Amino acid sequence: MNATLQKLEQFGIVPVVVLDDAADAAPLAKALCEGGLACAEVTFRTDAAEESIRIMKTEFPDMVVGAGTVLTTDQVDHAIAAGAEFIVSPGFDPKIVSYCLEKDIPITPGVVTPSEIAQAVTFGLDVVKFFPAEPSGGLAMIKAVAAPYNQLRFMPTGGINPQNAFPYLQYDKIIACGGSWMVKNSLVKEGKFDEITALTKEAVTLVHSAREVK
Repeated sequence: MNATLQKLEQFGIVPVVVLDDAADAAPLAKALCEGGLACAEVTFRTDAAEESIRIMKTEFPDMVVGAGTVLTTDQVDHAIAAGAEFIVSPGFDPKIVSYCLEKDIPITPGVVTPSEIAQAVTFGLDVVKFFPAEPSGGLAMIKAVAAPYNQLRFMPTGGINPQNAFPYLQYDKIIACGGSWMVKNSLVKEGKFDEITALTKEAVTLVHSAREVK
């Protein structure tokens, strides 16, 4: 597995970040690092995403920062130029996957069905995003579709929270869960970075607890 993805596995939870204002990037990154999760998937849903990634990687160079909701190869280029270390897409787009693989960029495309998973295996991927996780059947669905594909591992995202993350984190085919509960948009906009740090620390404790009782 790619070294960047191995780092995400060590964290266990990847904060999925939506930033409307790049001015919030540095304090948010600081809050996450102080909470014990020096990683983030910054979604390309807003105009501030590219600059936010650049700020995070400039001010916190040891932080593992990726770009999420990537829909085009042009967005891949902009994200990587800004400092993104991995790319996440909501669905399986062969064009984006091929483009990233050609450039040796870690790519985690979204999958739900066995057919999409089979495509990922054909492309030689090690990790895929299972999205949207909870609406698509959650952990039970992951276990069902993962059974024939022993070499593939998952990063489920969508509907995961402190109440349901524990069993996901216990399953050995899951490298990490994507989650936004510790970086809610309302907390960011209101500047409640201390609260984000506290929620992040709780998430780290959750990861440790789940992995201790595997």
